[in-house]
Amino acid sequence: MVEIFGKESSGKTTLALHVVKEAQKSGGYCTYIDAENAFDPSSAEAIGVDTEKLLIAQPDSAENSLSIVNTLVGGSIDVVVVDSVAGLIPKCELEGEMHTNYGETQSQTLIIFVNQVRTRRSSKEFSGLYKEVACGGNALGFYAAIRVRTSRKELRYTDDQVLHIATGIGISVQIIKNKLAPAVLKEAGIDITFGKGIAYESEILEMASSHGVIVKEGCGYWINGEFLTDKAAAEKYLLENVAVADDICSTMRSQLFER
Repeated sequence: MVEIFGKESSGKTTLALHVVKEAQKSGGYCTYIDAENAFDPSSAEAIGVDTEKLLIAQPDSAENSLSIVNTLVGGSIDVVVVDSVAGLIPKCELEGEMHTNYGETQSQTLIIFVNQVRTRRSSKEFSGLYKEVACGGNALGFYAAIRVRTSRKELRYTDDQVLHIATGIGISVQIIKNKLAPAVLKEAGIDITFGKGIAYESEILEMASSHGVIVKEGCGYWINGEFLTDKAAAEKYLLENVAVADDICSTMRSQLFER
């Protein structure tokens, strides 16, 4: 069970949809529980999600949302995304009552809870300090095997000095908790392009060059027998040749993870 939390527009949903895309590429079946009724199919398709094969649910309460999760886990579903915890409104709250109690489940299915943060004043009297807390109380943070915090760092703009248009954002992804593997990687920087999702090309180019999968010669790069004169041309080539980029990623994974 994974929790992705952070402020608004910090890439939480984008990151979750990329997990769905990668699972679908491997033949997996995925479910998206849209608790906020804000799912945009066109944005998901631009990232690479096959919405025709994505089971989308828009439940009307927290109980129904978690009932769907309980039904799906342990079966043929590989990834379940709940977006978001802040949108899980219990029936008793909808009906005017002020108390509720609900649980969660563990299984072989990857469950991703997209969460939001709120600013709360410190419990120490007269401290004047504020801290960020995730919605939903302490249970989700305690039971989650992995907790990932996203934060928005900066806007990305076009190189055109005249038309200085924002094309995306740079975000920081911090691993707050990881019970599944040694904490080797604590933080990663990710670029997100508006309308397309995570920009892989720069990362592929950098990592493949450092491991010899792509040969760097001066300012240019040799990719698939073709010489690209600079970094911009190489990134554009990888963007336009998805099969080549996928082959490079597969080679990198075999070198790094299958030793």
